[in-house]
Amino acid sequence: MGNIIKSYSESFALANAFTISRGTKTHAHVVRVEISDGTHTGQGECVPYARYGESVESVIQQIEALPTDVNRETLQDIMPAGAARNAVDCAFWDLEAKQNGTPVWKLAGLEEPKELTTAYTLSLEEPEQMRESAKANAFRPLLKLKLGTPNDIPRLEAVREGAPNSTIMVDANEGWEVPTLLELQPALEKIDVALIEQPLPEADDSALLGAGIGLPLCADESCHTTDGLNELHGKYDVINIKLDKTGGLTEALKMKAQAEEMGFKIFVGCMVGTSLGMAPATLVAQGASFVDLDGPLLLAEDRKHSIRYVGSTMFPPDSALWG
Repeated sequence: MGNIIKSYSESFALANAFTISRGTKTHAHVVRVEISDGTHTGQGECVPYARYGESVESVIQQIEALPTDVNRETLQDIMPAGAARNAVDCAFWDLEAKQNGTPVWKLAGLEEPKELTTAYTLSLEEPEQMRESAKANAFRPLLKLKLGTPNDIPRLEAVREGAPNSTIMVDANEGWEVPTLLELQPALEKIDVALIEQPLPEADDSALLGAGIGLPLCADESCHTTDGLNELHGKYDVINIKLDKTGGLTEALKMKAQAEEMGFKIFVGCMVGTSLGMAPATLVAQGASFVDLDGPLLLAEDRKHSIRYVGSTMFPPDSALWG
């Protein structure tokens, strides 16, 4: 008899409306998976993303269609990378940890996780609002601001005014073209931007070859699994590993190892979700150049046994939550 797999649609209100170049959200809509062997139960979470053709309904349908004898190894072949596989894969890891009385980091052959410094993301707003948000979070060492509009320079300047000492990354969410990027480059350099995340639409990546962008570029929407890494050479310096894209911790760890061998720097990011979604990502984020696991900081209320954040320092998850 196989394991029992159940999935649940859940919604968590955000502390404030959160806007990127594609739109605004007020809630984090997640799918939580439970896998039980009758004695132990593991859980995982994913955030379906419309940009990748996903919805809560489609993800739950994928999960409900799984055969009863599926395990973490066969899952990698019978379900495509994406949010649904992420929740199931991470639930299997959690189940294995509980069955063996051994934390996931040991099962995966990793070192014991340590606390991390995460970026804090500023929603795309009018410049004055972004200045005030930056000022309120100026104590944080790393800020990421959402851009991708025809009028981004005032926003850049406003954030730097509000947070003069923070390291700043920018994320255009595919909102620019090469001429826009080149036009913005002096302003980006002036405020000492450390990283530009996904400046162009995925389909236009080839335009980055020989474009002469003098700042580190990070692939997000263009980067999903290990199979796509070769296509990113010469275009990007950094890859953003998100478990909702890789389809879980199993592929994320594999991707991280291969990307490092290929010379890419590692950025570990997240969708806007709860501590359950961040917990497996903390293992991938160990030693990463950039960490952006601030999803719970954007929520009005997190899960029970949530990850502890002190300012921008996040601590490893409690086993009562995951792993």
